[in-house]
Amino acid sequence: MTDHPPKPPLAPPPAAAAPDAASDEAGPELALRRSLPPDPGPLARLLSDPEDLALANPNAAHPFDPVEWQEKWLGDPDDAAFYVTDGQGREVGFFALRVGVGPEVRHLAYLCLDPAHRGGAGRRMTELVREAAEALDALTVTLKVELDNVPALNAYRAAGYEELSRRRGMATLRLDLDDLAA
Repeated sequence: MTDHPPKPPLAPPPAAAAPDAASDEAGPELALRRSLPPDPGPLARLLSDPEDLALANPNAAHPFDPVEWQEKWLGDPDDAAFYVTDGQGREVGFFALRVGVGPEVRHLAYLCLDPAHRGGAGRRMTELVREAAEALDALTVTLKVELDNVPALNAYRAAGYEELSRRRGMATLRLDLDDLAA
């Protein structure tokens, strides 16, 4: 835990574009909203499909249990939860940055995106994760991704993540944020 005051919340999403509009080659217009304290309400809608819930968190109860998520998966006060919003400010995605080995390392978890906003959003999602991690003063982001999730692997690699290992159908990736600033 750091001794300095927390950074201000991330800026609210812009409200100009239509919900299905794509901005440029970065993909659809998406922005961040920190969920403070973590509010699993919109997440229940995003993870109503059992397959999406299993992909976001294979250890979570089915169907989605907001109390379980509030207490077990999002309950650590050092972790940070973020909603991804569209151009109209609607929650269309979610991810958490859990404290890794010390507060300077954040582990990306529970990433999900509404199916209507998938396809071309990988680059923008990796930018949002990086922005959120930097706002938390992280130096490194780690994650695990299924090896058969080729679009996600490609998006992470294109964003500069390096593969550390492969085990049991999962790849562990790392992004050093200082390398990007240099």
